[in-house]
Amino acid sequence: MDVAKHAGVSLSTVSRVMNGNPTVDAALAGRVRDAAAELGYTASPLARSLVLGRTQTVAVVVPDLGNPTFQAVLRGLSRAAAADGYHVLIADSAEQVGEERVLAIETRRRTDGLVLCAPRMPEEELAALLPQVGPVVLVNRTLDGAPTIAAEYGTALRALAEHLHDLGHRRLVYLAGVARSASNAARLAALAEFRAAHPDVELTELASGVDFDSGAAAADAVLATRATGVLAFNDLVAMGLLSALADRGVRVPDDISITGFDDIPFARYTSPPLTTASVPAADLGARAWQAMTAALAGTDAASSVRLTPDVVLRGSTGPAPA
Repeated sequence: MDVAKHAGVSLSTVSRVMNGNPTVDAALAGRVRDAAAELGYTASPLARSLVLGRTQTVAVVVPDLGNPTFQAVLRGLSRAAAADGYHVLIADSAEQVGEERVLAIETRRRTDGLVLCAPRMPEEELAALLPQVGPVVLVNRTLDGAPTIAAEYGTALRALAEHLHDLGHRRLVYLAGVARSASNAARLAALAEFRAAHPDVELTELASGVDFDSGAAAADAVLATRATGVLAFNDLVAMGLLSALADRGVRVPDDISITGFDDIPFARYTSPPLTTASVPAADLGARAWQAMTAALAGTDAASSVRLTPDVVLRGSTGPAPA
């Protein structure tokens, strides 16, 4: 009321100016802002949310908050959102597919939009869910009906496999991730292409997981294949395998070469440093926010943005042993 009186305008005009309504005359809006500055007035975020009918919050559902890659995605998204005055509500499904739908619906009720990061649910369930939770953005999952921000996992894994082949490795193992993971499916498709191009290679797939313990538990199975090169689903799995092989006196890369995937912050500090593919996770998060702001504004967002990870060669890979 004091700002309205000082500027000589109505309360509704003050409200429209402070909420960023572009229909207010520029000179009038300037007068209101000057009056607010003189009086030390700042708009209440809660009041602004009530006026706009928005919470200024978006929800993000991730499969595993313990994974540094998802942490990086969240960091990129939350920083970009904060710069636009938004908050981020985070929910972790703990790799439980049944929890994803529940979390998506519940968090969307409390927020203005939803980002689903690498959802594991089957395609038909995800397609049925999207209309219930829009606006929604998908990260590392492609489906018609929602903007998609994803990394080219298959392209990068194929490059890692070619790297091992160039080093002379002809007996390889792939430690697979979660069967329902879209990124695991992309990896498997890339490895099928690699097999077709290199009939001289024996490539064995072993069920594993996505964490350190999964890699460590796979050590004996890997050694039983007599493979000289291992493609791990991600860096955590590769690190677990590195540790378990060291306990068994197996030398990396003299006896066996290992590659990871993601290039999490610890990858360069393993012993030896881990050859991997560097996923631009923070950039994925920032671009997911760009797609979300477009969706919130009702403008057309890019239907698909795909980023290719860079292969990073370090000490965990070397020539195949004689």
